[in-house]
Amino acid sequence: MRCPQCKGLEDKVVDSRLAEDGLAIRRRRECLECGGRFTTFERAEPAGLRVLKRSGESEPYDRSKVVGGLMKACKNRPVSEADIERLADEIEEHLREGGRKEVPSPEVGLSILDRLRDVDEVAYIRFASVYRDFQELTDFEKEVGLLLDKRTPPKQLQKD
Repeated sequence: MRCPQCKGLEDKVVDSRLAEDGLAIRRRRECLECGGRFTTFERAEPAGLRVLKRSGESEPYDRSKVVGGLMKACKNRPVSEADIERLADEIEEHLREGGRKEVPSPEVGLSILDRLRDVDEVAYIRFASVYRDFQELTDFEKEVGLLLDKRTPPKQLQKD
């Protein structure tokens, strides 16, 4: 592991503890060359999940792309990094259900949208605008309308 400050290769582990509900190990390290401290995370790498792109190409699933998309959508919103990590875990879990080895890329985007809707509606609209390639103001209006319809409970008929 290279030190982020001096790029040295020699370090020692100062502290280790479980993280992410036991799914990862957080290690505090100290560089033996410059004395700088940094944190690393160790996770078990599950069997390779692949994403089938619209072009027909298949590429390895990249969790960092999901986290990056969530971070952009949630920028300046009241959503913590821990919430984003939890969402990314839920999305990956959903995609791996049933032992699938390959998922279509639209399913990844829809899984992100489904979870963002419940976490932060503004982040949901931001992500939807990019994912669904909004071109006009009416695209936003329609999506906000759908969001409001799902949020508002249906009016009940009153009997007189």
